Amino acid sequence: MTATTDRAASTPPVKERFDAAGRRVLLVCVAGGFTTLLDQSVLNTSIPALRESLHAQPAHLQWIVAGYSLAFGLDLIPGGRLGDVKGRKWFFVSGLALFTVVSLLSASATEPWVLVTARLLQGAGAGLVNSQMIGTLQDVFSGQLRARALGLYAVTGGLAFALGPPVGGAVLAVVGPEYGWRITFLLNVPFGLATVLLAARYLPRPRPSARHADLDLVGLLLVAALTLALMLPFVQPPGWTGWLGFAAGAVLLLGALAWWQRRYARAGGHPLIHPALIRSAPYALGTAVAMAQFGSSLAAGLVLTMFLQDGLGLSPMGAALVSLPSAVAMGFASAVAWRVVQRFGRRTVTAGMTGSALVMLAGGLVAHWAPAGPLPWLLALLQLLGGAAVGLMTATNQAYVLRHAPSEAAGVSGAILQMAQRIAAAVSISALSGVYLRATGDGGGHRAAYAWATAVCAAVAGLAVVASMLAGRAAGRDGGTRTGEAPERTAEETREGGPGSGAGASASAPGAAQAPASGAPSGSASGAGPGN
Repeated sequence: MTATTDRAASTPPVKERFDAAGRRVLLVCVAGGFTTLLDQSVLNTSIPALRESLHAQPAHLQWIVAGYSLAFGLDLIPGGRLGDVKGRKWFFVSGLALFTVVSLLSASATEPWVLVTARLLQGAGAGLVNSQMIGTLQDVFSGQLRARALGLYAVTGGLAFALGPPVGGAVLAVVGPEYGWRITFLLNVPFGLATVLLAARYLPRPRPSARHADLDLVGLLLVAALTLALMLPFVQPPGWTGWLGFAAGAVLLLGALAWWQRRYARAGGHPLIHPALIRSAPYALGTAVAMAQFGSSLAAGLVLTMFLQDGLGLSPMGAALVSLPSAVAMGFASAVAWRVVQRFGRRTVTAGMTGSALVMLAGGLVAHWAPAGPLPWLLALLQLLGGAAVGLMTATNQAYVLRHAPSEAAGVSGAILQMAQRIAAAVSISALSGVYLRATGDGGGHRAAYAWATAVCAAVAGLAVVASMLAGRAAGRDGGTRTGEAPERTAEETREGGPGSGAGASASAPGAAQAPASGAPSGSASGAGPGN
């Protein structure tokens, strides 16, 4: 009996295969993620070109790049809950159709405000699409196949992030800056149309629920108002009196949001941000780490692109090639991150965040002091190191965060994490691009402006290091993960790429999809979406 048991235990697990219907659903979700993420990563390379073409002011540029993330983040949770109740298929189709049609409006814009409006609508469409994608994968697949599907979706996000800069640079190099930035928006159209047709045909039929779509619109409006209160001072600097007014308004809105969420929960509703998530110190601190990392990385990438083209005179393709090592390093580092975590545990997150902060600080110093000739090569080397640091910690931190989500709020923990990252991106992009653009616009040199902007990014990353250390201590006090202990991973996650593993590796790239734990209830990830 024992010998039989030993032989059974040593038998390698049978690898499940997707059936034809499952492959078609996976293709649709992967295509939708690729389309919405490629758009965002291509745009950064085009910012200097569209600024010159539209004669855009700094405030316009800030809204063009930050408005997408803002609308994306605010649409994740209500979109996911509507999909839970009404069925996902037609929300997916309508969101992607909106995204595709508005891409035409973006490409034909002749005024900055038209492009700002289009980017807000694109972000709303992308948020609606992505809120259905992971929910669909959770509904259709289970067990090993679910882990593989989520891993493939995450890898696609990383691929889109890596391909975006060189694709944008190549388009601008071939077509020229005047029309090249318009073509980058038009790239969305064939991908979007093809995916809409595939989704209409192959996604499962909607199965509406008898439940009511509890959207907590008051909570959503308070989050939107709080985000705007944090963004607007950087878009339109109001002077010291105005700064104090915005700060006071933000504090009042934060207090109102906390009061409303508790009240809504006591009344039996499903609040936008479940109070139990805030009471969990490891979850709250880990989310703060994710927000700081995501926001600082995206803002630093945007400012680097502008500095390379405006300050050093590189072509869009040259700027893209300087940034490319970061994406490549993220992919490789995140592929081996789970091995590092097995040995060093949660300290991997702290070490990776520390490395990211130091690289940002070094980038500013190098840009300020190094000769112009070798400067692009030095920045490319720092991008390689920074990408490796972020690749080690991002998916790992996400795994720890979701592991410490309270059971009563497990269904929305992934959605809240992704919404928080998107909002952090909107605020960070507004703030850091404002620092850079106004420093150069006021007659300051590009090098000094870039040094200041990256110093701010490094400071934000430094705060994330402190939050990561506190999160580790809080997890130990709560009986969770101890220092030096790897996250619990099921056999399926080890084989197929669960949190922190190679299959989800590319999720660690900014702009890449980060899938929640595959064991969450159906619809629990409906708010999860990609990052930039």
